[in-house]
Amino acid sequence: MTSVEAASPTLIVVRTLLALAVVFVLLATTGWTTIRHHPSPGPSREAALAAWARDRIDHRPPPEPGAPARTVAAFFAGLGQARAARLAERHPLVVGNLDGAPVSLRYRANRIALGRVLTAERDSVDDSRLSAEGRHEARRRVDRFTSLMRPGRQILAFDPGGTGRTAEVFGDLDRARRVSVIVPGVDTNLLTFQKTHGRYRAPVGMAEALYAAERRTSPGTEVAVIAWADYTAPVGVGIDAMTGRLAEQGAERLVGLAEALPGHARVALFCHSYGSVLCGVAAPRLPARVTDLAVAGSPGMRVERAAELGGHARVWAMRDADDWIADVPHLEVAGVGHGADPVTPEFGARLLSARGAIGHSGYFEPGTESLGNFAAIGVGAYGSLVCARADSACHDGISGAEGR
Repeated sequence: MTSVEAASPTLIVVRTLLALAVVFVLLATTGWTTIRHHPSPGPSREAALAAWARDRIDHRPPPEPGAPARTVAAFFAGLGQARAARLAERHPLVVGNLDGAPVSLRYRANRIALGRVLTAERDSVDDSRLSAEGRHEARRRVDRFTSLMRPGRQILAFDPGGTGRTAEVFGDLDRARRVSVIVPGVDTNLLTFQKTHGRYRAPVGMAEALYAAERRTSPGTEVAVIAWADYTAPVGVGIDAMTGRLAEQGAERLVGLAEALPGHARVALFCHSYGSVLCGVAAPRLPARVTDLAVAGSPGMRVERAAELGGHARVWAMRDADDWIADVPHLEVAGVGHGADPVTPEFGARLLSARGAIGHSGYFEPGTESLGNFAAIGVGAYGSLVCARADSACHDGISGAEGR
């Protein structure tokens, strides 16, 4: 496009009208929602970060939360277990979310943070100043925090502020040779992190199903699965879901996670719905250990071709025939929309079968080909993948059980 064309008033009007048309179609078919932030009792993350910055260890400040994971890891390696534990006790909201800190220490810190927030939330339930809605919300948060504190749960990240963020590990992350990370989409927050009804449509259920499927697929492989809801996701299909703002913020956190994972495990990302937008934004910056990036029910990855994602990861895509996301305009105009449809042949992803998945959120249901395909990618059993077409084109260029 020439500079004259770029400045053309007619072109600007056309692009604006197209963007408004996308907004109108999405709102007409799915409705308008916005993120509502509920204040959380207890210390805020901002206060926790300020206290962390004021602390001194051997007369020196601790590493900044945004420091490289290797810097943080070296800092904790020099502390020793006893001093590290005391630091986690003083600053659980920081240590529990610090990429590069030992995994077991993060679990411990997050349990401390959960306990403190749970106590504060219980006290707020009977606060006469709360509205009926506020009291109901407080009870729901008490239930969620109580659940997250159950014995055996491995909480890798926890922040109760706003709509809340968290991440949970299934398996032994320190020993795993293969790590799978589930990146969910809209309406993901602390209260929707797990569900009793529609269990496999929430991050915890998705991770439980994938972990079990991977262990069945390759019993001898040490695997771990992370239910990663450690970003602020859009609520419903409003303007946040139609733009990349929250995906860009979440991508920073996802890249940090991938860089900080312990050991030398290979990593696969499984990105659902708006989570695939986030994964697309993160893709060029992901470390080489991320070998596979699979998207399901994707509204787009903010590129026109898989090759534009950069990086070393193989790109996989699937969509169930009943998924409503197929009716969303796959284009990007003036920052609205997320680009080309990843399941079209011209996009260039490896296309997988989603047989058995029903609708937009059924890809992790046990017994579906979608979950079976995810598990095969997660353990590197590429030969057992079921392609979307009968010609097995999704296997092209992959040799050996480990995909070397």
